[in-house]
This record gives sequence, C-alpha cells and structure tokens, in this order.
Amino acid sequence: MKEITLTKMNFQDEVLDSTEPVLVDFWATWCGPCKMIAPVLEKIAEEDKIKVGKVNVDEQMELAVAYGIEVIPTLLFFKNGQIVKKSVGFLEKSEIESIISNL
Repeated sequence: MKEITLTKMNFQDEVLDSTEPVLVDFWATWCGPCKMIAPVLEKIAEEDKIKVGKVNVDEQMELAVAYGIEVIPTLLFFKNGQIVKKSVGFLEKSEIESIISNL
C-alpha cells in the first residue's frame, strides 16, 4: 500500500471512516526527525501492515490544531475512527510494528 497524503478534504474518508487501522504521521519538510522517520513509514506502508497517511502540518494547519499537534513528528494510530495510541518523536521500525501488532 502507498502512503496517502491527507488533507481536511479526505481525512474523514481515509481515516475516520476507514475499516482498517490507520497510522497518521503529522510532519513538516523542515523537521529533521520527520525526515528520519519517513523511510521507516514508507517501508511499513509497503509491507501493507497498516494504512499510512501523512499530514503536512504547514499545509494542513486545521488538522494539526484539531488533533492538538504541538510537536512533530507525531504519530496517531486510529482504529474504527478513534485514536487508540499517540506517539511523539522518532520511533524505530520495531517500535512502530509493536504498536501496530497491539491495535
């Protein structure tokens, strides 16, 4: 599965109404840790373990504010339209996979 670019226009359909769990990455182009975690999330998306969506906080400020994003990267894990886990900062692939396996 490919990563999905999320906007306020498609967030409801792609995340809140999704029948499968969704990992949402709040990031920005200028963020060093965001650049470090990006290839990890790409691999996870390719392995089809979970749907992965990306929210550029500079372009989608409304979503960032709506979800109380103060630090990036922030990963929100959604299941049945609800946030079930929140993680702030860089995580190793194994740490993300552990969270996914417990969803």
